[in-house]
Amino acid sequence: MENASVILRPAREDDAEALLAIYAPYVTDTAITFEYDVPSREEFAERIRLTLERYPYLVAEEDGTAVGYAYASPFHPRAAYGWAAELSVYLDRSRRGRGLGGLLYRKMEDILLRQGILNLNACIAFPRGEDPHLTTASISFHQKMGYQTVGHFHQCGYKFGRWYDMVWMEKMLGHHPDSPSPVIPYPLLPR
Repeated sequence: MENASVILRPAREDDAEALLAIYAPYVTDTAITFEYDVPSREEFAERIRLTLERYPYLVAEEDGTAVGYAYASPFHPRAAYGWAAELSVYLDRSRRGRGLGGLLYRKMEDILLRQGILNLNACIAFPRGEDPHLTTASISFHQKMGYQTVGHFHQCGYKFGRWYDMVWMEKMLGHHPDSPSPVIPYPLLPR
C-alpha cells in the first residue's frame, strides 16, 4: 500500500474540474456508472455543493493533485431512511489497487459514524459474464471492506448495447437503538 504521501480533505466546488477528469473515463469507457453522458463542470460542482449540505465528500490528493474521491449520498430520500447512506468512490485509473479506495472508505466511515449514520450501502453494477466494460473488482473491494450482498437485481441497467445486473451491498456501522439520535449534517459536525 503506497499512500503515505496522500492527504484526504473535504471537497470544494472548485475541485469539480479535477474530479470530473477522474470521473469522465468511468462514464465513457465503463459500466461502473450508468450515466451515459459526462456531466458539465458546472453540474459536477453543483453535485459537490449539494452533497456537502448533508454528507461528507472527500478528495484524496498526492503532491497537490487529486487522485481520487469519495462521497456519501442519501440511501433513499424519505425521512425514515435518514440513518442510512450510500457510499461511492472513484479513483484515477492509474491509482487503483494500491489501497487508496480503502483509505477513503475508512475515513468516510469514521465521519459518517460520527454523524450518526448506521447503515452504509453500495449500489454496484454487475457483469453478466465476461465484459470489456465491467469486472467484479468493486464487489471484491466492498467484500474486503466488510460489506455483504443484500440484493441482486437482474438486467436493470443498459449501457454499451448490453444489459447489466445491479448488486446492493451493505455494512452496519453501529447498533440500532430504539430511539436513535438525529443525524448531524456534515457541515455542523464538530471537527
